[in-house]
Amino acid sequence: MDTTNVSVVSEFVLIGLSNSWVMNLFLFWFFSVFYMGVILGNLFIVFLVIIDSHLHTPMYFLLANLSLLDLGLSSTTVPKIITNLFTNCKIISFPKCIIQIFFIHVMGGGEMVLLIAMAYDRYTAICKPLHYLTIMSPKTCVSFVVTAWIVGIIHAVSQFVFVINLPFCGPNEVDSFYCDFPRVMKLACVDTYKLEFVVIANSGFISMATFFSLIISYIFILVTVWKRCSGDLFKAFVTLSAHITVVILFFTPCMFLYVWPFPTTSLDKYLFIVDFAITPLLNPAIYTLRNKDMRVAMRRLGKRIVGPHGISQ
Repeated sequence: MDTTNVSVVSEFVLIGLSNSWVMNLFLFWFFSVFYMGVILGNLFIVFLVIIDSHLHTPMYFLLANLSLLDLGLSSTTVPKIITNLFTNCKIISFPKCIIQIFFIHVMGGGEMVLLIAMAYDRYTAICKPLHYLTIMSPKTCVSFVVTAWIVGIIHAVSQFVFVINLPFCGPNEVDSFYCDFPRVMKLACVDTYKLEFVVIANSGFISMATFFSLIISYIFILVTVWKRCSGDLFKAFVTLSAHITVVILFFTPCMFLYVWPFPTTSLDKYLFIVDFAITPLLNPAIYTLRNKDMRVAMRRLGKRIVGPHGISQ
């Protein structure tokens, strides 16, 4: 069956999270405050890493790029959520819906690669400290970032080409607050059974495989430290705990939505609030408040701003 040039749907209606005015008011303040925190927190990390020469290391270079991806991922959905909360007609055009899907998966795929790169960075720093600067050279770090963007784009395009040609000629209500493959494909006028497994293989299995690979790598690092010097085990665990927290928060919603074909509950809508609003806000807090180097860098920045003796009266 020829599926090209059949689509008559030019826009989708996003159902959103709630029809209650009180709940929408709460969500407005929630998303507004969290999104402002996402912007300020992640830009602050990027700014601090750029201006502080003590942070010109592989770990913080990767962290700054993770912050940019977090900011991009949040910006693809949260502004639209905020503007839709108090409108009766939560419409998104077909092209904008497809663009939103595309960038969600570009940023998400890129973030997976960067989390792997950061795990490799911690493995090298803890298990091969004498060779750390040789292995994690500037060229290697730039390669990781470029690879993250390339993988993100390939990941998004590999699914994008299937959805763009689907015919949409009936219902146009997306049971979510944003556009994504599972929800949008359910509205197609053809059987999408095979495409469901494309989504599962591309997003679900990749998410699950990456998650367990990262967890196993962190366990391997801790076992290595324990064998070499058990006294450093607690220090290593504290160092890795921030990374483990970020990995769990990021991958749990992804695995819930993509590993099982097209969930029948609306729980995934609320889980993805974690990926779009909460995790991008927690990342700056986790990597600054729990990181000695970042705290020291913030104090140095404070001294630059107010002077070594504080603000004069």
